[in-house]
Amino acid sequence: MRRKIAAGNWKMNLTETEARELTSAISDKKIPNDVTVILGCPAPYLSLTQALTKSNKNIHISAQNAHQESKGAYTGEISHNMLSSIGVDHVIIGHSERREYFNESNNLLKKKVEVLIENGFQVIFCCGEPLKVRKSKKHKAYVEKQLKESLFHLSSTQLKNVIIAYEPIWAIGTGVTASPAQAQDMHKYIRSLIRKNYTQKTASELSILYGGSVKPANAKELFGKQDVDGGLVGGASLNAESFNKIIRSF
Repeated sequence: MRRKIAAGNWKMNLTETEARELTSAISDKKIPNDVTVILGCPAPYLSLTQALTKSNKNIHISAQNAHQESKGAYTGEISHNMLSSIGVDHVIIGHSERREYFNESNNLLKKKVEVLIENGFQVIFCCGEPLKVRKSKKHKAYVEKQLKESLFHLSSTQLKNVIIAYEPIWAIGTGVTASPAQAQDMHKYIRSLIRKNYTQKTASELSILYGGSVKPANAKELFGKQDVDGGLVGGASLNAESFNKIIRSF
């Protein structure tokens, strides 16, 4: 059975006090046994949130990025060794904002994925198309290229450590959401690509999340689709009441 996942991406938000309060408000509530919660925190709060949630087995802490090298003269970067040393076991890789603002290519993301999986991490791999590509009806080919160039060199065993997050760029932070039918259509296609490149078993076991203006009002319908296994949530994950409702939307 695939994991049901509610993942929050805090991006560059919150003070230390706000991060503490939000984490406590999420971890203090009982989480359904079949739901995994992942908090994608800014680097300064990783140790704090890890400590606050250590006793809650349903919650994992994720970094929002990691460097492809284990160490070195890369001022301002974070290595997998640093993350491992504080107990962080998930990393978000390839978010559209990293691709756009920091020029992260499919080839660079391939290297990041490799080093993280080799060192025991779960990778939340983001993919998705801009509005121009969606309007040209080339969105499936666009996403397929992202997956082929960054993920599909992995073995089936390695791929078990990947969670795919489909995020149509035109729906991130805009208030516009892909309809449940649009989300299901792309998730189904992504799963078909996994089946084609690996096996039916691999495809049926890999969780695919939807990201793009997920909120309590639409989460239940989105998560109810056959191939949508949860969400990578942005703005709504910064509010405890909203995110707790999303966690209970499955």
